[in-house]
Formats: sequence, structure tokens, C-alpha cells
Amino acid sequence: MKLSLPAGDFQAYLFDCDGTIVDSMPLHYIAWKTALAEWNCPFPEDLFYAWGGKPVDEIISTLNTSHGLHMPVETVGTRKEGLYYDLLPQLKAIPEVLEHIEAQYGRIPFAVVSGGRSSSVVRSLTTVNLLDKFETIVGAEDYANSKPAPDAFLVGAQRLGVAPEHCLVFEDTDLGIQAATAAGMASVRVPSPTERH
Repeated sequence: MKLSLPAGDFQAYLFDCDGTIVDSMPLHYIAWKTALAEWNCPFPEDLFYAWGGKPVDEIISTLNTSHGLHMPVETVGTRKEGLYYDLLPQLKAIPEVLEHIEAQYGRIPFAVVSGGRSSSVVRSLTTVNLLDKFETIVGAEDYANSKPAPDAFLVGAQRLGVAPEHCLVFEDTDLGIQAATAAGMASVRVPSPTERH
């Protein structure tokens, strides 16, 4: 399966990380299920995918509110990330996206713009030997409002020194596509694991 890009002369590519560059969503879900089970907190898979792009702390806080729980946000977030790191040996890059990275690397600048923490993004990209392809990484700690707000992508464009309208965003989630549109950027949707297989 090939990704078809929108027409345009793009001067930079901005990539979400999880589910876009790396096929990490199934691994993140295992980590979430394990961490949240310790607090008897349900997290249905469809909700997990619907919330793709939301920062870890925001997910835990929202689950606390909706289930009347008092999970310690920092502790549960750290536990979840640790469980994800344990699964990293299974991580693979997404071939359809890798093809575009390899085709344009060295011609235009790339940034990673993630709802995850930068530390998690660095670990994922290092695992698949892609870290050196990106000029900058924008993580959850680098902007005020998470996707679907445009903040994350605007920070990425600013760091690359490219106007938003000349950036192409690669995203796998609805929240991410909405954020790209809000930032005035064209986008291409990366299909989910179930759609790709």
C-alpha cells in the first residue's frame, strides 16, 4: 500500500511519531492496559485510538475524572512509559512512511511533532535507527495546548524556519489531522495497523 501525498511544493515534512513513523500504537496499548489495570481503571481500545495524540498526563487526568479515580498522574505516566520501553525490541518503522522519509531526506528538513514526551520519542526513533533524520523533536512538554490545537505543529514549523503553508504533516489520528488543518498545513493520513494489514 502506498501513501498518496497531496499536491504542493512542500519545503518541510512534520511527522507525528507513534502510529505514524513507528508502528507503536499496539505496544502503547499493552503498556496502558497493564499500567491502568493496577488501578482497576478501564481503557477500551476504541477510546485509546480515538485519543491518539493526547499527552500521557492528559489521558490519566481525563480517566481520573470520568471514573472518579485518584490515580497519581506522574506515577502512572512513568509506569506506563516504563512498560512501553520494555516492549521496544518489538518496535518496527511503518514502511509506507519510511519510503517518504528516505525519498526526501537531505532535500528538505524534517521534524517530529508528538503528543508524547520527547524522551519517549527519542527512545522509539533510536530503536528503529531513524533519530538522526530529524532536525528537531517537538514533545508534549514543548507546547501549551495539545492536538487538535495547532500549537505543536506551529512550534515544529517555527523551529524549522518554514511557513506553515509550506509544511506537509504526516498523521495517523483524527486529532492530529485536525491540528494540522488548524495550523494551516496540508496533511496525509497514515492508515491504522488494522487498515494497513
